[in-house]
Amino acid sequence: MVLGSGHHASRKTRCYQPAVRRGKRAPRRKAQDMSAPVPVIDIRPLVEHGDVDAVAPAIDAACRDTGFFLVTGHGVDPALVERLDTLAREFFARPEPDKARIAMEYAARAWRGWFPVGGELTSGRPDRKEGIYFGTELGPDDPRVRAGTPLHGPNLFPDEPRGLRTTVLEYLDAMTNLGHALLRGFARALDLDADWFERELTSEPTVLFRIFHYPPAPDRSDPDEWGVAEHTDYGLLTILLQDDTGGLQVHARDGWVDVTPERGTFVCNLGDMLERMTAGRYRSTPHRVRNTTDRSRLSFPFFFDPGWDARVQPVPTRGPSTPGAPRWDGADPLAFEGTYGEYLLGKVSKVFPSLGGGGL
Repeated sequence: MVLGSGHHASRKTRCYQPAVRRGKRAPRRKAQDMSAPVPVIDIRPLVEHGDVDAVAPAIDAACRDTGFFLVTGHGVDPALVERLDTLAREFFARPEPDKARIAMEYAARAWRGWFPVGGELTSGRPDRKEGIYFGTELGPDDPRVRAGTPLHGPNLFPDEPRGLRTTVLEYLDAMTNLGHALLRGFARALDLDADWFERELTSEPTVLFRIFHYPPAPDRSDPDEWGVAEHTDYGLLTILLQDDTGGLQVHARDGWVDVTPERGTFVCNLGDMLERMTAGRYRSTPHRVRNTTDRSRLSFPFFFDPGWDARVQPVPTRGPSTPGAPRWDGADPLAFEGTYGEYLLGKVSKVFPSLGGGGL
């Protein structure tokens, strides 16, 4: 086991760019295709510090509709994505005792490391997935670590496969930069200064990264067999890399729709805090995952959220809010008062109840 320092399937390894389709490839849609339930938006102007206002209307429309969209022009190196995928598949193909050397129990309050299939709960139900949790790499001398702040600390990395540590940390840096770029577009979509989120909430964002492996379902005809049950995300923004297996579904206005993997894209969706900040104008939309194939599915969600001590307050919006349908869990993110860290702790204590003794 390798502890980070300084500063979230037994198949042959497959390499791909973000969301590559194999076999029969889905037709690639043009950037700024807003006609589909999950639109495609070219965010190159955000990444290259160009005309942010050229992208803002498309982001605003997607956030008011499903709260999900795909992005192209993101600037993330395909070689980095390929390397991350390869190493992740090598790790999950290892025997369970090897993976358990970086089990989450060893990270205690930092909430990092590996968990087995069924070890995580969503909406009170065990997920049919295993995974590794990572976050911002913090050494023992960091003030937040010395203070015992939950969800802060060093990552846990396996001895094998070699290279996973450096690759994950490089990917965290790339996704953090992408998160800042996307929020510049969100700010202009809300008629705020482009740097509003970074100035008010994300100068030191709460960053969580996870690698999930969904084994083939033992009974693909079972309607209650879910890799991840219906849920929403907690914070501001999720940036998801998914392989070509499919299985992600979002609850759009007219019912559940598939988020089909598309070559060279990332999936973006909004979290509860952005819905709260916009009084329901932007939607934190329920979604779920089911692997209905006979092969493994990998996904790589990156969560870019407010700073731990940030108080998430409403922002002025353009026009009326449009609250969504009542949620499956009866929760109302608009009613929360407090810091983002407090909100997050209340959520994660339900995801891994077995870690409650570790201070969460």
